[in-house]
Amino acid sequence: MGRAPAGRIPDDRSPADADSAGGAPVGRRERGAALLRSPWWRGAAALLAGALPALAFPEPSLGWFGYLALVPWLLLIRSAPTARRAALDGWLGGIGFVIGVHHWLMPSLHVFIVVLAALIGLMWAPWGVLVARLLGGSPSAARCAAAVVAVPSGWLMIELVRSWEGLGGPWGLLGAGQWEFAPALRVASVGGVWLVSLLVLAVNTALVLLLVSPPARTTAAASLVVCALAVGAVWAWAPQPERTGQARIAVVQPGVVEGTGSVERRLARSAELTRGLADQDVDLVVWGESSVGVDLTRDPATAARLAELSRRVGAEVLVNTDARRTDDAARNGIYKSAVLVGPDGPTGDRYDKMRLVPFGEYVPFRSVLGWATSVGKAAGEDRLRGTRPVVMDLPGPDGLRLGPLVCFESAFPDMSRQLTRDGAQVLIAQSSTSTFQHSWAPGQHASLGALRAAESGRPMVHATLTGTSAVYGPLGEKVGSPLGTDESKAAVFDVPLATGTTLYVRLGDWAVYAALAVLAALGAAEGTRLLRGPAPGRPGPLARTAHGSPERPGR
Repeated sequence: MGRAPAGRIPDDRSPADADSAGGAPVGRRERGAALLRSPWWRGAAALLAGALPALAFPEPSLGWFGYLALVPWLLLIRSAPTARRAALDGWLGGIGFVIGVHHWLMPSLHVFIVVLAALIGLMWAPWGVLVARLLGGSPSAARCAAAVVAVPSGWLMIELVRSWEGLGGPWGLLGAGQWEFAPALRVASVGGVWLVSLLVLAVNTALVLLLVSPPARTTAAASLVVCALAVGAVWAWAPQPERTGQARIAVVQPGVVEGTGSVERRLARSAELTRGLADQDVDLVVWGESSVGVDLTRDPATAARLAELSRRVGAEVLVNTDARRTDDAARNGIYKSAVLVGPDGPTGDRYDKMRLVPFGEYVPFRSVLGWATSVGKAAGEDRLRGTRPVVMDLPGPDGLRLGPLVCFESAFPDMSRQLTRDGAQVLIAQSSTSTFQHSWAPGQHASLGALRAAESGRPMVHATLTGTSAVYGPLGEKVGSPLGTDESKAAVFDVPLATGTTLYVRLGDWAVYAALAVLAALGAAEGTRLLRGPAPGRPGPLARTAHGSPERPGR
């Protein structure tokens, strides 16, 4: 067979493979192929296929679907006649994925979400080429084995890059859809959410090989068995946290408070709910993000009011201020801060939010993208950032050590890992999703706590203004009943405490480095093959395929 023209994906299927693949009637396959030859239909299919994995996340929360949600997209890319078409299928599918997972941002960003999705979606273009190269045609057993490892590794590089705060942070990582699946949470304790993403992609890739390549079915089936055995080994032998008791932690969720005087009314409702905890024997009371709208160092009346609540309930109150302040470095601006208040007022323990929500709390490259404030609800003024993580200590010889996070900082695995390494016994995320109240956002945000708890081996308390508030144990398991978005109440949770160190806390993001090594090895192998190959000559005629011709190979 002659060498294919540059940019064309080799199709090494035999006629028998072409006629039997999938087992569908020839007429049906021909009609499907005709639709996919239309760039418009194919583009629409790529957008839809890329959006399918969003169903694995809350609200649908079809975690099981994540293990096959990528199959249609992979099949589509695999059928691309050229590398350029594969890259385009990857890009369009990436746009569909970004919009599908983040569609609830539309009321805030409007048309700008399409621009963002188009830019971020470009990261899937080279992944599309990789998929077509490894899965196209009738791959050999060696190429199948490489695909099961390299295709997930390529996806993980996309997740790594888009986890940069300026690109929206690690929201919608594929592994995060497995937050209710106990074996996957155990995998997260070994390699973080990154290893779970690799597992999900490996299963999807093996399923594609089972469907399209009869000669490769043995390799694909063996890959699925290896994945199952690996999960079983993790379940049996991975270190688990050791339970050491429990803490009674109250979450105060005032509910949606909007309109004139909303800051004071929100404070009043939170105070009312907190007073109702006076006889509950709690160790800590947690309020949500932006629960206090003033700087407590400049408003002694509010500070005294909170101190009185602490005395009444017999426990410290962790509030969150969203106010203008001048910090120790003489920077004047708006900070979002977790502030611990005791019977005598603020204790001095304060954490300033370090990672801000793009467009919601600051506008990246404001000089260029500042126009976004005129078409959506982008921040009119950039918030200022904290400079370091903080572990807070409750009073007493056995006082809890708290690791506070604010808002979407709970999406970053490295932040909860660092707090755990610094000695935090309980991770606490203060959040507010009131802007996206009737969307998938509250459920998606709350579910992240399960991953962070499992990774760190420490319980996680996710407290919000408007729901969903939830608590997870050190294995990522649910504790009690979450507070939904229609509730305005205070709830007390018996939070299990634990000691011990998970492998993820010890080893960090080793799964990311392993994926990098896989791609480097694949690149080296491809480079060696090209160097050892015969000198380019005049290409021979293209092989006729079931749906093409030498004259019009892509038709």
